Amino acid sequence: MLFDRINTLLPYIKTGGHRINVPRDLKSITTINKDRECSPESLGLSSSAIDKIWQSVEAYYKTGLHPAITLVIRYKGQIVMSRGLGYSHVGAAGESPDDGSKLATADTPLCLFSGSKAISAMLIHKLAEEGKLNIHDRVSQYIPEYASHGKHLTTIHDLLTHKAGIRIMPIANPTPELMYDFDTVVKILAESPPVGTPKKQQAYHAVTAGYILGAIAQKASGETLPQLLQRVLAEPLGCEHFTFGMAEDRRHQAAVSLPTGLDKVPVISKMLHHMLGVSDRDITATINSPEAHDAVIPAANIYCSAEEICRFYQMLLDKGQWQGQSVFTPATVANATRRGQLLFDHSAKAPMRYSAGFMTGEKLWSIFGANTAQAFGHLGFINILCWADPARDISVAFLNTGKSLAPEGFVGFANVTTTISAAFPVIK
Repeated sequence: MLFDRINTLLPYIKTGGHRINVPRDLKSITTINKDRECSPESLGLSSSAIDKIWQSVEAYYKTGLHPAITLVIRYKGQIVMSRGLGYSHVGAAGESPDDGSKLATADTPLCLFSGSKAISAMLIHKLAEEGKLNIHDRVSQYIPEYASHGKHLTTIHDLLTHKAGIRIMPIANPTPELMYDFDTVVKILAESPPVGTPKKQQAYHAVTAGYILGAIAQKASGETLPQLLQRVLAEPLGCEHFTFGMAEDRRHQAAVSLPTGLDKVPVISKMLHHMLGVSDRDITATINSPEAHDAVIPAANIYCSAEEICRFYQMLLDKGQWQGQSVFTPATVANATRRGQLLFDHSAKAPMRYSAGFMTGEKLWSIFGANTAQAFGHLGFINILCWADPARDISVAFLNTGKSLAPEGFVGFANVTTTISAAFPVIK
């Protein structure tokens, strides 16, 4: 009843700011991979439960904050939803293309933003599995300069769990463009004192830790990060994309992120700036640029489709197995996804729980919905969320291109994830 009420009222809540044009007939901008979706009843589910999930997605879209939404859900290893809603490319004023050539589908690649962290973390865990590093090694073993200013005890595990004391860039007024220069960022972080929080205190590292982890991965493997990503994940999972940025000849395929809603929202804007170190609008404005596509930003610019990232989480749900091959050992997956302590996060200013690379769920409620203590996944810049929930035997990719701090967007987002968790029974 509550979900129905939210779905009814949400489209009428408007706090102002830029919105896309929302057609009355959403079926005209909906894509469903009927050849992939299996019957819910064949898996012991009701069609009405699946319908409620999509109704919550449609209500979310009707706010006008989300130009493109794609959703893939696997249950018991089978795809029960593979859908897209809206356009992958819209104009700055929210106008849609004249034809359907840019309809978003489950195969449309888009930027995962911080959802990239989980993927990059698994590259580190793969190197540990291969004996090329230990996640409890000190960072200075691989980057000697990192030992400066009391950082000599910092470990790879500290980086993976947001306890390395480098919450934000240690320079005044960093620009988003700095993120494109991998080597410069590594040098700055290595030669600077800890910033933001005392060492070993938990504080979400939005982009910084990714560079150091990436530099360690390259040193330990002898491969570039794009090569490592291709070898460890893209090839075994059969992914067309799964890349840092997008090659020039493929950029036209990538969905374009668009800032929507108000430019600033009291409290929320300030909190996000505290976490990121830069304006959320600045990030959105630069992520679509050629320079961002050419860059390697381990924590923030992996591109893939909903189908591909759902495949990644299904592989983790299956303890590292994908279509008969071992991508990771079960022990590696267990080490990467094991829940950490619930601690106050000095970036988010709220209690958060991480594994060595993932955000994890809670018994009462979390970003993954209600009663999701076993869930693990990662949020990506406000409203991208991908996860696996062993208790329900589901893997989920919920992606969109609208970047908005509007309160109704957060309500709609929570409504979608909670509706998903309610649709699938907890396995006893």
